[in-house]
Amino acid sequence: MSTGVVRRAPGATSPLVVLMLAVVSLASALATLLVPDLLAGPAAMNGSAKGTALVVAVGGVPLLVGAYRRALDGSLPALALTGGATAYLVYNAVMFAFATPLNRAFPLYEAMLGLGIWTLACLALDLWRRGEHLIRPASRSAPAFLMTVVVLNTLAWAAGLVPALLSDDPRSVLDGTGLTTNPVYVQDLAFWLPMIAWVAVGMWRSHGPRTALGAAVLGYWVLEAAGVAVDQWWGQHADPTSPAVSAAAVPMFVVLGLLTLWPLVSVLRTLADGETSPKSAPPSTPARGTAGGRGVTHA
Repeated sequence: MSTGVVRRAPGATSPLVVLMLAVVSLASALATLLVPDLLAGPAAMNGSAKGTALVVAVGGVPLLVGAYRRALDGSLPALALTGGATAYLVYNAVMFAFATPLNRAFPLYEAMLGLGIWTLACLALDLWRRGEHLIRPASRSAPAFLMTVVVLNTLAWAAGLVPALLSDDPRSVLDGTGLTTNPVYVQDLAFWLPMIAWVAVGMWRSHGPRTALGAAVLGYWVLEAAGVAVDQWWGQHADPTSPAVSAAAVPMFVVLGLLTLWPLVSVLRTLADGETSPKSAPPSTPARGTAGGRGVTHA
């Protein structure tokens, strides 16, 4: 039985759309960083936005472009990293569009968000299809790590939200931000954390498509940890008295980013070593695995 590694370019994902996303994201970041008087929020939030823009420019966009070039040659790990970079850009496009007072860069923020959502959906479809041919499950330490961070993150948001919602002033949780609601709570609790928990459960059950998606999530987390560390440092430097930012968060997220590298590398190795052509599987064995004696199964 042949077990040659599949080399296929991404199918649903358009190189032109990826290029447009990279260009618009870089333009959004540079405008946020460099255009004088563009930002009109509190000093701490302006600093936080600039910190996010810096990581988008020097981390998110270069990773998107570099990984996608490798993905076009058929690399599944590179496709997963492309997904991680895109998820990071989508997350922070939401922050630019909803946590930044309306400004002249708003069309760029909207284009970044729209192109990012489209690209992420296509990449998720491509990762799902490619993950169906994985025959090697990831180490269970990776989904355990994902679920641990999901639980801790949920508890952290609940610790801030619940007391405020039960108090006489629910909006006290927004003190110092200048916001009417918090898009971090909105997108984390409505989408990102539930989705990552679902991915983690699938990885634990050796589900190939969700293992591929899990690598993208871990890549996104590395970028986001770096982004939060930088935006908290910049925001705290801009206004040391603001309750909206915290210098203590900087080392915490640096450590989290470094810790995330370990499961990320592990899962990327799984993707590199574990993908085979569906034509190479025995006729009696479904390409996506079965419930018994499985290497890869569905939940």
